Amino acid sequence: MKRDRVTLGGKLSAVLVAAGSAVGLGNIWRFPYIAGENGGGAFLLIYIFCIMLLGFPVLLAEFSIGRHTRKNAVGAYRSLSKRWTFLGYNAVLSPFVILGSYFVVAGWTLEYLVVSLTGGITNYVSSAANEQLFNDFAISPVRPIIYTLIFIVITHIIIVMGVRKGIERSAKFLMPLLLVVLAVLAVRSVTLPGGTEGIKFFFKPDFSKVTAATFLNAMGQSFFSLSIGLGCMITYASYFKRDTNLTATTSNVIILDTFVAILASTVIFPAVFSAGIAPEAGASLVFITLPSIFNTMQLPWLWSSAFFLLLGVAALTSTISLHEVITAYVSEEWHMSRKKAARIITGLLIVLASAASLSVGIGRDYTLFGMTLFDLLDSLTADILLPIGGLCTAIFTGWFMDRRILREQITNGQSRHLFVYRTVAILLKYVCPVLLTVIFLYNLGFFSLLTNIFVSLQH
Repeated sequence: MKRDRVTLGGKLSAVLVAAGSAVGLGNIWRFPYIAGENGGGAFLLIYIFCIMLLGFPVLLAEFSIGRHTRKNAVGAYRSLSKRWTFLGYNAVLSPFVILGSYFVVAGWTLEYLVVSLTGGITNYVSSAANEQLFNDFAISPVRPIIYTLIFIVITHIIIVMGVRKGIERSAKFLMPLLLVVLAVLAVRSVTLPGGTEGIKFFFKPDFSKVTAATFLNAMGQSFFSLSIGLGCMITYASYFKRDTNLTATTSNVIILDTFVAILASTVIFPAVFSAGIAPEAGASLVFITLPSIFNTMQLPWLWSSAFFLLLGVAALTSTISLHEVITAYVSEEWHMSRKKAARIITGLLIVLASAASLSVGIGRDYTLFGMTLFDLLDSLTADILLPIGGLCTAIFTGWFMDRRILREQITNGQSRHLFVYRTVAILLKYVCPVLLTVIFLYNLGFFSLLTNIFVSLQH
């Protein structure tokens, strides 16, 4: 007998669950340092423009597919067009691959949370000392794996509890917690000596630093920040109620996701400027630079603990959504219980994430295509699987999916939001495929190759 599909409790649940999937380390870690490398306020304005031009239509399209079909990612695309089933498999493979490296980084946040709570972080005052702390931890064959496994188990428990009792309840607790911790850290950071310079940098546009790469980075960040192309939004939307306003939900998710990125930047830039560090310090900002800054404050263990708690919460909301995509697929397509499907996926992820963790340390000499397993998993998803997924989603919904489905889902069968539907249909058909193709080629280094060829011909 076919089981009725479970639905989320209401409108707020839909927004919090979807926003939890979108909000992750990309908002708190990646966004600030990319903004720092691309002119601060100028990047923010370009990012907001790109997220409306690219993120909004593709996210709304994935919501439409999920709620209309009420199936997992593979089942959703198969029911719409068997020829496009491959896109569903890409949406299941991508989360599995990305979790291999994502769980490792999530484990790092737990290590730093423990070190902060126990006061050990105060023993590492300089950036050099913190760099040594991170390197010693990362190359350890045991500790990183232990923390990675803890994070995997926490994610597994929430998934096994189900959509309503696990995913929905966790989102209602974790998202408000994340916002509260962010707000407290932002207030503390802004009050640091010289912190206002960081606020000026982030909110006052400097268009002299804007290049073509700035637009490409903004487009890429706007796309990846919303978890588009991962199957998360299709899977979560399949749990939406029929009367959920998809246009309002999409808008609210984007607003919340962008707000978190802005608030995270309000935490990081004042702290960085207060310490006299370049805003484009890069990815090392989180685990090396910021702990040094926390040690210049009163109660350094408290602020360091709050920050790494924030990172851990952001990582958890993402790992839950990524795990759910795969679990829903295995459970529904292989006709097994949710618990059994989750156990299988968790077991496989333990093996993959453990191997990725070891590749950072004692296994770093074993490479494929010149990369460790950790870097390979990250590159494969960010540079290939995600752009392909997003590009094909835009092409499918813009050119091949029955237009009546998109209209029905966006308007809820009524005359409202007709302007939104017509605008989104045009963007999906003509604008999004072009922009996503450009991002894909940029990530693969195509434009750098053309530039090098041009320079060599000039000489």
